[in-house]
Amino acid sequence: MSNAEITLFVVEDDPSIRFGLEEVLRGAGYLVHSCADGADALREIAEHLPDLLVLDVMLPGVSGYEIARQLRKTGCRIPILMLTAKGQEIDKVVGLKAGADDYVTKPFGINELIARIEALLRRSRNWSDSSGPAPESSQDPIEVGRAKIDPSAYEAIVGDTVIPLTPREMELIGFLHQHRGRVLSRDRILEVVWGVKYFGTTRTLDQCVAQVRKKIGDDGRTPEFLLTVHGVGYKLV
Repeated sequence: MSNAEITLFVVEDDPSIRFGLEEVLRGAGYLVHSCADGADALREIAEHLPDLLVLDVMLPGVSGYEIARQLRKTGCRIPILMLTAKGQEIDKVVGLKAGADDYVTKPFGINELIARIEALLRRSRNWSDSSGPAPESSQDPIEVGRAKIDPSAYEAIVGDTVIPLTPREMELIGFLHQHRGRVLSRDRILEVVWGVKYFGTTRTLDQCVAQVRKKIGDDGRTPEFLLTVHGVGYKLV
């Protein structure tokens, strides 16, 4: 799929940043739609059905957090790249918990922004039928404890409860499952799941692991299935 076939949707209330993002992303060959208001965003996202959402945290009407929460609550799997304020780690933590797949911190470099968008789109395609034939086992259900995970639906089923998973969470589970029983270093997981051009810290991975544990019913204080190997990384048992 060429960039000309990929639609991005930008939600940013600062007109100078919004217009700059539109210009840069169109210059990279993408189709771009945008809006400045959180309430309008939910309606317009449903109308345009973008391949990726670039979402500011602070918006008039409905915050970026709430947009992410509402989209994930409805089962929407659009990758979300969140824009956060410089030095505000809490924005990143809350955004990831709300359903964002990645973030960039303002002010950000154009190369970093494009790299993160490309990485999210690549991971999204890897978990969709549109990217061509997937490995034979990639869409098979994955069982972790009481949770049954459906990669094709991005869902974890625990008892009678169906819990949506983000593309990033599904990618993490899939990679750990491929190497079940083996310890994978944080750097290796970041390289594969976040991409070789990832610019962040391992704390992002730790936060994603915490969310996955919560969704599959694995107690974060005394996990039984997604284990931390201190000083190294994680393994799925």
